[in-house]
Amino acid sequence: MRVVVLDSPQEVSCRAAELFCQTIRSRPNSVLGLATGGTPLGTYNALVERYRAGEVSFAQCTSFNLDEYVGLGAEHEQSYASFMRKNFFDRVDIPHARCFLPDGTAKDLQAAALAYEAQVAEAGGIDLQLLGVGSDGHIAFNEPGSSLASRTRIKALTERTRRDNARFFSSIDEVPRLSITMGVGSILDARRILLIATGSNKASAVRALIEGPLTAQVPASALQLHPHATVVLDQEAASWLTRIDYYREVEHIQCEIEASIKQ
Repeated sequence: MRVVVLDSPQEVSCRAAELFCQTIRSRPNSVLGLATGGTPLGTYNALVERYRAGEVSFAQCTSFNLDEYVGLGAEHEQSYASFMRKNFFDRVDIPHARCFLPDGTAKDLQAAALAYEAQVAEAGGIDLQLLGVGSDGHIAFNEPGSSLASRTRIKALTERTRRDNARFFSSIDEVPRLSITMGVGSILDARRILLIATGSNKASAVRALIEGPLTAQVPASALQLHPHATVVLDQEAASWLTRIDYYREVEHIQCEIEASIKQ
């Protein structure tokens, strides 16, 4: 796991955007795994800036989002489909016909989950998967206790997650209790994974996922198993790490190696 600690949330967003741009430059028809929530917003804004500056095009890309609320249609203001259109899809040149999210309104949710898993496979798998992390260590809507081998499925949301997400709704009573989400095993299938975290409220989860034991009680800790996972943090999110000086040293060496390769 590559751990990158930067000074500010803005730097985290810029670094994440650059990793996406590098992926697309090397493979213009990249399959992108996307996330929602407050943390990825800065990354999407940074990508929009690069697109408008002519530095990157998404015209050949395909995207798959991690999850969606059960019961919220694509036009619902708080659906993740609406979030993605407003904050990213409508602001860049990615074809909407190649932007996929799980269907939280399907009559047969189990069949929809299986179909979504098959869609990702048919697209060739995900080249770069963006993740945030919940304050309890969840990724996507894989709550603590989720199987580390889980696939796309229906998942009940914990009260803690619903409270965390209530800020996007009028009240917690409006937050759905169910989601359709990629599983931990599905996420680990991505060729590269990028997890970003900012703020002191994520510090405990960050320490658990990087330095804690591999455990289903912290689903994000499964990234320890991935051969190409990068975690990009600001100072506050990294503040509970016990080996932060080591991570900085290793990142410095890694940057020197990459610079020498480019020469």
